Amino acid sequence: MARWEPDAAGRLQQAAMALFLERGYAEVTIAEIADRAGLTRRTFFNHFPDKREVLFAGAKDFETSVAGHLAQAGDDLGPLDAAALALTHGGLGLSQYIAFADARRQLIASSPELQERELIKMASLASAIAEALRRRHVPARTATLTAQAAVAVFTTAYGDWADDSTADFRMLMQRSLADLRQAAGCTPGTDSSPETKAAHHTVPPQPASSPAPGQDM
Repeated sequence: MARWEPDAAGRLQQAAMALFLERGYAEVTIAEIADRAGLTRRTFFNHFPDKREVLFAGAKDFETSVAGHLAQAGDDLGPLDAAALALTHGGLGLSQYIAFADARRQLIASSPELQERELIKMASLASAIAEALRRRHVPARTATLTAQAAVAVFTTAYGDWADDSTADFRMLMQRSLADLRQAAGCTPGTDSSPETKAAHHTVPPQPASSPAPGQDM
């Protein structure tokens, strides 16, 4: 395989995922990933700062996407509904990775190192959402609590999607949000409930794309 071929990042992700599944995350070296992809260690470091980031590629782009959707959410939406809608839009953009989401989840569960990186990424996402909510004039304390709750809704829904990639992610998000409200003792039918908002803020379907490993956020 020629070392100058395009899509080096994608090839490195595919090679890494294959090796991780064959031998376990801890047993695979960066040199082996590069060799499997037909590339060099230098090329690897041109795309990823370390081995962990292969499984979290695109996390910053995902944050930017969610913040952008949140900025465009209707003013009639409450903070939690606006954040959930933005995460739904952003999550649909991850459909190309969903075929690998369950395997990635198992790899993260097998490694404290990866679990730590996952927590850091989720905290960063929550911070980005909280900042976007503050720009919508949501009080800082409320923005922080809402962002953390919205991320919990998203991770639950995305986990369900990893279990069944044929499910409608929009419906999974609505179900996860409803479950959160029920756990908090909220009464269905209030102004901020999904039943009264979803009909006016529908997430459009996304075009299908070829699956590639490396991200489920």
